[in-house]
Amino acid sequence: MDLESSIFQDRVKKESWKTILTLAFQSLGVVYGDLSTSPLYVFKSTFAEDVTHSETNEEIYGVLSFVFWTITLIPLLKYVFIVLKADDNGEGGTFALYSLLCRHARVSSLPNCQAADEELSDYYKKDKTGLETNSSIGSRLRSTLEKHRVLQRSLLVLALIGTCMVIGDGVLTPAISVFSAVSGLELSMSREHHKYVEVPVACIILICLFALQHYGTHRVGFLFAPVVLTWLLCISAIGIYNIFKWNRHVYRALSPYYMYIFIKKTQREGWMSLGGILLCITGSEAMFADLGHFSQLSIKIAFTFIVYPSLILAYMGQAAYLSAHHFNDKYNQVGFYVSVPEKLRWPVLIIAILAAVVGSQAIITGTFSIIKQCSALGCFPRVKIVHTSSKIHGQIYIPEINWILMVLCLAVTIGFRDTRRMGNASGLAVITVMLVTTCLMSLVIVLCWHRNVFIAICFVFFFGTIEALYFSASLIKFLEGAWVPVALSLVFLIAMHVWHYGTIKKYEYEIQNKVSINWLLSLGPSLGIVRVRGIGLIHTELVSGIPAIFSHFVTNIPAFHQVLVFLCIKSVPIPHVRPEERFLVGQIGPKEYRLFRCIVRYGYRDVHKDDMQFENDLIHSIAEFIRSGSKAFNAISEDLSKEDDKMTVVGTRCTHSDGIQLCEDSVDNIESVGTSEAVEITSPPLSQRKKRVRFVVPESPQMETGAKEELQELMEAREAGIAYILGNTYMRAKKGSSITKRIAIDYGYEFLRRNSRTPTYALSVPQASTLEVGIVYNV
Repeated sequence: MDLESSIFQDRVKKESWKTILTLAFQSLGVVYGDLSTSPLYVFKSTFAEDVTHSETNEEIYGVLSFVFWTITLIPLLKYVFIVLKADDNGEGGTFALYSLLCRHARVSSLPNCQAADEELSDYYKKDKTGLETNSSIGSRLRSTLEKHRVLQRSLLVLALIGTCMVIGDGVLTPAISVFSAVSGLELSMSREHHKYVEVPVACIILICLFALQHYGTHRVGFLFAPVVLTWLLCISAIGIYNIFKWNRHVYRALSPYYMYIFIKKTQREGWMSLGGILLCITGSEAMFADLGHFSQLSIKIAFTFIVYPSLILAYMGQAAYLSAHHFNDKYNQVGFYVSVPEKLRWPVLIIAILAAVVGSQAIITGTFSIIKQCSALGCFPRVKIVHTSSKIHGQIYIPEINWILMVLCLAVTIGFRDTRRMGNASGLAVITVMLVTTCLMSLVIVLCWHRNVFIAICFVFFFGTIEALYFSASLIKFLEGAWVPVALSLVFLIAMHVWHYGTIKKYEYEIQNKVSINWLLSLGPSLGIVRVRGIGLIHTELVSGIPAIFSHFVTNIPAFHQVLVFLCIKSVPIPHVRPEERFLVGQIGPKEYRLFRCIVRYGYRDVHKDDMQFENDLIHSIAEFIRSGSKAFNAISEDLSKEDDKMTVVGTRCTHSDGIQLCEDSVDNIESVGTSEAVEITSPPLSQRKKRVRFVVPESPQMETGAKEELQELMEAREAGIAYILGNTYMRAKKGSSITKRIAIDYGYEFLRRNSRTPTYALSVPQASTLEVGIVYNV
């Protein structure tokens, strides 16, 4: 028996390691495409103008020493060993850190949060060390954040700055990667002609890259990892060749002593050149941002054993070549390619272009992903999100953002036509994101990991000092290209902040002007209006109370559906909500009123279902609520706005295989279905119906007569059809508002609202079933 158990355990270990190594291989194409192409432009950007010509190797050794220790300390030490552990239930990135802080310090920017959300299984992240106690300083820090709105807004702005810089990087990385890869064409033509070839070829590649985004990467994604792996093996092999041929003692430059010599000798010029050295870690943030697609261990293995040594060998090889040629005039033109043996230049050029395209694809996909997260958390206007793969999680395409990125990317390429200025711009964007991550991580260490404040201070001081040094070197080149990410981030930051501000004001207005449930119930079971057949879904952002659009509608048209459902589709600050915890269902008033409230909760990385699947899950959750009431589920009582709404957690159909089964058939294909284990409830046959709805109900436990009548009426209403009632709200700043508020609401928010997707599209409901109710909010 022990032998069989041992064999089984060995088999499980082999399978798990096989999976991890497979993920590590695949991560090369998704995570490390950008980072692996950095040798194309680091030395050229560093020595462009700031460091002058010298007959010694001290400058070259100094730059190599800076590159080695920067890659070692930031990507390897900071990200691989520390930041990757701060995942949000498997997800990473700037907004993952922000959502962690929102939950643990209760500083969420989402207006319609509920106490019931904190009961979600994945809401609170468990401390990896098992320590539940927190220091008094940490407790005071949490209470300070929860009390002061200014600090909460500052935290949100900090997260938005990091997000905007990621979007800016989505513009700059494709430009500099493709342009640097194409620069190898200079070797085969004269200096007068190559400048007329580089830009057109780079623009053609970029246009093709963005034009093919809507097809998704799942069709060619299997090629990404082999391309990057081939590129890494290529540059490491060339590096080893250059080391042995030109300078076998270049390893001495790995000593930090040469950094001191470099700064001492070059002084201000050396400090300014740090903006070029910084580019050696561009793409490092992708290790954390793309964590949701892979595991921590797979990303660590890929970087530690493949990417890290390959990059170090590549940079050492370049330094060895340069130390033997002492700033050849050709080097100032072509950078990386002059160190490549002449017979290999064309194959290396082709592989470099392919690797640059893969790296650009990764950052573009990452930009789509982070914009989706922002939109889900109410910090970005509604956009069209297309899922390009039904099998691969996270493969999305956003048309509006794609074309904006393409236009901006082409503008940067045509406007600069120079790797140095592109590098200045890209460097500032990269280091700003890293600084934001460092600041947020320090709060996570205290508030989420419950570590000593001293550890957080040491983390900020050590990594913050290094990154601040690089940030200052990048910022000093503001007029030489670094203004681009600042300008782009400022535009996106204003748009995101205005949208978030307008969303909050809209919700506050709805809270203040919601209709009392007592008023609705006082109208009687018919609500004082004509009840027609069908189900009416009144979409609202409110989690309690009756929205103003409902009273506005029935005041003008005194008729409504026989079953009313106040539907709230909301996002919660966690990546994914489990299917069994998706729906919160409650009943408003007596049963004969047929009034329900349903709150559907999604995480910021969840995929919204199509309209038919969503409708079936919604009807099933209401039917399951009617059948079992609050006895079979975890009932949650909330007192929101002094209204006693009792909400019950109900899962989707796939989580209740032993519960009610919803069946829909066309009239021509209906056959009587009955078993000894279930009772079938069907609606009366009507000749004009195109389909019949059946609920197959388990015999145990027995249902009350009233519950059966409710299910019968729910089936009849489902057969008649579902109508979505949405509020098409127009916002105006009320009289007496400040000029800033009037500009933000009347012009900023309304402009974004008119040019963004409507709530109808966000719900994925058919236009024929949608009814919009226009109403003006004076906020």
